[in-house]
Amino acid sequence: MGPSRFADVGRFMTVSPFARRRLAQADAALGYSLLEALRSGPDEYSAAQQIAFLVNSVALADWMEKSLGLRPDLCVGSSFGERAAVAYSGAMPFAEVVRLTAELARCELDYFREEHRDLVSQLVVRTPSDRLADVLATMEQDGEWHEISGYFDDTVHLVTMHEEHLAGFKAKISDRGGYCLTTMRPAAHARVLAPLRARLQEEVLRKFSFTSPAVPIISDQDGSLLSGGAEVGAMLDAATVNPVQWGHIHDRLVNEGTTRICVAGPDYLIHRLDLVKKNFEVVTASPKDALKPRRPSQ
Repeated sequence: MGPSRFADVGRFMTVSPFARRRLAQADAALGYSLLEALRSGPDEYSAAQQIAFLVNSVALADWMEKSLGLRPDLCVGSSFGERAAVAYSGAMPFAEVVRLTAELARCELDYFREEHRDLVSQLVVRTPSDRLADVLATMEQDGEWHEISGYFDDTVHLVTMHEEHLAGFKAKISDRGGYCLTTMRPAAHARVLAPLRARLQEEVLRKFSFTSPAVPIISDQDGSLLSGGAEVGAMLDAATVNPVQWGHIHDRLVNEGTTRICVAGPDYLIHRLDLVKKNFEVVTASPKDALKPRRPSQ
């Protein structure tokens, strides 16, 4: 999930006709003003930020279709982006995905108020796999628990650990020439969160149904091609405990003959990955991109 604070996306959501249309649909589904909740809410991980990310990602995909004339053969959403992919693909009506996201956020936030409050997921960049493996081996020797929650390319990973070990982890990464970016609180995509997965199943997911997507979805967990509603639901269900695997996504895209990737959403990572830039033409659509005046066609 890229930047979705009001300061980051408020102008786009207020000015863009594509965002305003999706925002109106979200407000109707929620029964309150999402923009006001985003404006007045905490400047941190929140339900409003999660829903805003969904709204803006789909609105930017709408903009790419209308303004750039792009029509996708496949779609994929990484991590929180799975929900945007579900909406855009047609596997669930947009308003229903808004309600689903609100319910998932409520359940997640309730869970993390009591459980696993000491876990964080740290994004690591400029750190080749062998150097990361060396750091993790050192942590194991010291009895420090960890899981890899995301494999993005050879130098970019998401690692989950107890927060008390975070400072030492960052120092080890720095010593090996790497760099630590975003620290996610709460943690995500780790087997240790199996109790949260069970709670989401019971309290939220069982109340929603999915249909076959009009645009096939690539699973961000194993690269499989999802064409049925049950498969889409299973992907969302397993996302709590399975890591994101961009290597598998890459292989699927290559096997399907894909040559261009269009990144729709407030993204600060995917379009920068060497794995992506090296093998595909990349077209991006950020809120700033969508608000730039477009030159008349020649």
